[in-house]
Amino acid sequence: MADSVYADYPPHLNPAQKEFLVRTVKDWTVQQGLMIRPAPTFISKESDPQGVVATSAPVTLFPSPFPKSCFEEAQALQTVYNQLYAAITCDEQWIGDIMEDLIDVDDFISHLWNVHLAVKKEGYVQNLSLGLYRSDYMPHVPSASSTPSLKQVEFNTISSSFGGLSTLVTSLHTELLNSPPGHPIAYPSHPLLSSSQPPKNTSVETLSAGLAAAHTAYGSSKSSPALPTCIIFVVQEGERNVFDQLALSRQLTQAHKIPVFRLLSSEVFTHTHIPASNPSRPLIYRPPHAEGVEFEVTTVYLRSFYTPTDYKSERDWDARIHLERSAAIKCPTVLNQLAGSKIVQQVLAEAQGPDHLAKFLAGTDSTTIERLRATFAPQYDLSSSGRGRNLALTPETAANHVLKPQREGGGNNIYKEAIPDFLRSLPETEWKRWILMELIQPPAEAKNVALRPDGEVLSGHVIGELGIYGTILWDQAEGKVLHNEQGGWLMRTKGKDVNEGGVATGFSSLDSVILY
Repeated sequence: MADSVYADYPPHLNPAQKEFLVRTVKDWTVQQGLMIRPAPTFISKESDPQGVVATSAPVTLFPSPFPKSCFEEAQALQTVYNQLYAAITCDEQWIGDIMEDLIDVDDFISHLWNVHLAVKKEGYVQNLSLGLYRSDYMPHVPSASSTPSLKQVEFNTISSSFGGLSTLVTSLHTELLNSPPGHPIAYPSHPLLSSSQPPKNTSVETLSAGLAAAHTAYGSSKSSPALPTCIIFVVQEGERNVFDQLALSRQLTQAHKIPVFRLLSSEVFTHTHIPASNPSRPLIYRPPHAEGVEFEVTTVYLRSFYTPTDYKSERDWDARIHLERSAAIKCPTVLNQLAGSKIVQQVLAEAQGPDHLAKFLAGTDSTTIERLRATFAPQYDLSSSGRGRNLALTPETAANHVLKPQREGGGNNIYKEAIPDFLRSLPETEWKRWILMELIQPPAEAKNVALRPDGEVLSGHVIGELGIYGTILWDQAEGKVLHNEQGGWLMRTKGKDVNEGGVATGFSSLDSVILY
């Protein structure tokens, strides 16, 4: 798209048009469930002691233009990425070698690895593993080029969120786009808006089908007498993104006829147990609202346990071991969670040394492997002999990079000029916890309008990040893939000067795309 098209997109709204569109979007989000629980800074616990208040999720008023070639390439590569991270997870030795340096300086990584070792010592009883993934990208347009290329921001192997709400934002923008000309809620005239529609978004169907595939693959009850089976979502206390999760559980219940229960991570031991007398180690769930009723859990979907703050005591780590050692299929296993660490992404992107992609994608044609490799942005470790340390400590080069720890959930990165002083504030022994990544350069002229949960309307230059969802079910012992699918997408948009990109953490707004 030429800069001149960016310059007049989105179309201008006069005050009356803006007020009407904002009111329409607010009402639509409430009617359709495009909602989140409000942050404590918005509504205090004292004002809402029962937790009954919900508010509109942050959304853009217009869909954002996105390069069609980049969108289609991201879709085309998702099942290859699924296969890559399943293959990595199957190579325990490789993951262990990668994590070896981190274990000494990163307590979280060390604890996760120890969960694996504890279960390995006893012996795993479930070979099947489920991944519900999201690969995040930006279009990269360096100053010397006008042609965008696809660059990966990160690959998420645990709690890949917003599949449920992303479909609703697509529906919202599609409905507004399809309003008849002259209709009160129609967008102002613009060539992009009259000629384009957001692509079909099947996030809910795809993610739910992955969970359903695991449920089916689990097979019959391993208990005697046989118990009815279910899926459980392990969730955080005070989860604000509950409606996103409920979209998946509703699809599982209604379309797949699978019972689904939500279980707080702090109550894993309270409501589940593994019978000591059963060598198959089925995970038994007792719903607190149904006395005397028991279900056997086929699949544990983790929407918690991905960040250190989810582990408030050793009891929480014991709960993770409890789930991991059970016969339930985990989404993800602790090894698959470790495979999603930033250091793995950095090692895969290394220009020198072993060709890890060729190793893990054996049997994949070389052209496809090179297309996947082309999505990597340059990334470096901070070893004393590596190039990354000099880039990170020199202000002029640090300004074009981001420093990333081995964490998920947003709000953890260090950006640009802040990098040198931040590193110097740490003991050098801790530098290996971080990886340095060259910043992706998105189109400079992109603009949009965002409606925040508190009702504030923000306009200006923005940066968009596309996520593509994929699901894969495989046998960890044999490396055999039973289900591999891509489908659905997420667009998140933030102000150009905002570094972090999480929606739940308040940095971004949910968006959709029109392709050019």
